Parts: sequence; structure tokens; C-alpha cells
Amino acid sequence: MVPEDDDRGMQFDTLDLAVEENGIATLRLANDPVNAISQRMRHDLAEALDVLREDRVRVVIVMGTEEVFSVGADVALFEEAQGWTTTEFRANSRVLGRVFDGLETMEKPVLAAIDGTCVGGGLELALACDVRIAAPDATLGFPEHNIGLLPGLGGCSRFVHLVGPGRAKDMIFSEELIDGERAGEIGLVERVEDAPEVAARAYAESLLDRPPQALGLAKRVVNAARDTDTRSAGLLESLAQSTLLDTDDHREGIAAFREKRDPDFSGE
Repeated sequence: MVPEDDDRGMQFDTLDLAVEENGIATLRLANDPVNAISQRMRHDLAEALDVLREDRVRVVIVMGTEEVFSVGADVALFEEAQGWTTTEFRANSRVLGRVFDGLETMEKPVLAAIDGTCVGGGLELALACDVRIAAPDATLGFPEHNIGLLPGLGGCSRFVHLVGPGRAKDMIFSEELIDGERAGEIGLVERVEDAPEVAARAYAESLLDRPPQALGLAKRVVNAARDTDTRSAGLLESLAQSTLLDTDDHREGIAAFREKRDPDFSGE
């Protein structure tokens, strides 16, 4: 379904997207009853990603419901996929893979507010976000071995960077499900809050006071440092800084400091 052109809310078949005037976008998974990532949701997410990339969006919050963030792919989808060729399966997987890559690489902060169950592809969606905020009693893990598969859209490749190779293999091998408290202890989530949506909203609002270009480039440099050698990442870091030195926001920050006032960043 094509989203409505209305900032108050854009309706898809499997999710709700709203972009507020202040630049906060909320993307809520809405595929009852367990927010399964169906074929329809994959394409809805791809369309929503185009909206999230727009300049008017400053910060993104991805969320589910109090009961479930997402259980990941619908088992019915894998039953259907048994009739696909390898080429067809890979083409369909790339739809969701591009969504995850898009969230990870867009030059704006993406927050995941995790309540309830967040497993399989649902956890892989959260891994593609920049900061994960989970409820203490949320449930997280990778049960893909139950159907003879592995977490194949970031559950191995992104997961290892957060928790290390040993713990990543242990959780994937054992299919251990952990709560939000434990996820915070091992570095799978960055913040543990009783009301993750409220906490994510407060976090997003605080980021509106920061310079957008500096946030976006910091994200890219940190991702590069994770994915490449220190020398290459350092070069990118230096180039990003030289770009920011010539922005209006940098000049505004200096002026505000000298004048002992809060800066008013414009994103320019």
C-alpha cells in the first residue's frame, strides 16, 4: 500500500509511520498478532525507508507493541520459500537486507525501543539500529536453528560486533533467549528502561538539539571504524571533521559558546 502523504500518519498494511513537525519519525510494526516479518512487511519497510531518508526526518524510532517487538519471519513464509529457486530466495532476502542496510547507513540516528519479544529477524532489525533501548523483561535471541536455519540478515554479522564471537556463537548454537537486563550486561542493548518507548522519545528529543550533520557523520565514522582498519577509519574521521569545520552549525556552536547561550543548529 502506498503511504498517505500526511505528516500526521502514514498507513501501510503492516506498519504505521508518522513524521512529526520536529523531525522525529516513529516507525511502529503493526502486523498482528506477533509482528511477523511477512513478505508484505518487507515491501512496506522498503517503502517506509524512502520516507525515513527524507531531509525532514532528523531522528527515527523503531518500535513494536508492549507485548512484542517482532518474532521475525513468519514460518509460513519459509514454507512458501521451499518452492522458490535460490535466485528467488536471494532476491526476496535482498528486499529486507536493503532495509537493514539503509537504517544502518542513513546519516541520522535510528533508535530501537524494544518491549516484549524480539527474536530472529525482529532482533536483526533492532541490530540494524544505532541504539537499542530494551525493557528489563524483554525477550531477545535467535531461535532459527528450530527450523534448520541461521540468523542470516545480520544475526551473525552484526551480532558479533556487539557481543564478541564467542558469545555470539554460544547464543546462536544454544538458541538461548535472554531478558533485557542480561542483554544490557553483554552489550546487546545500550540502555535498559522500564518504559523503552518513553525513553526512546526522550532520547530522540534530546538529539534534536544536536547538529544533524555532526551526528550523521559521527555515525558513519563509527561504523567505518567497526568495519575497517584503524588507519582507514582515522582518515575518514579527519575528512569528516574537515567537512564539519566549514558548516554553519559549527560557526553557530562557536558563537553560542562565546555568547554563553544555547546553540540553535540548523543542519546547514
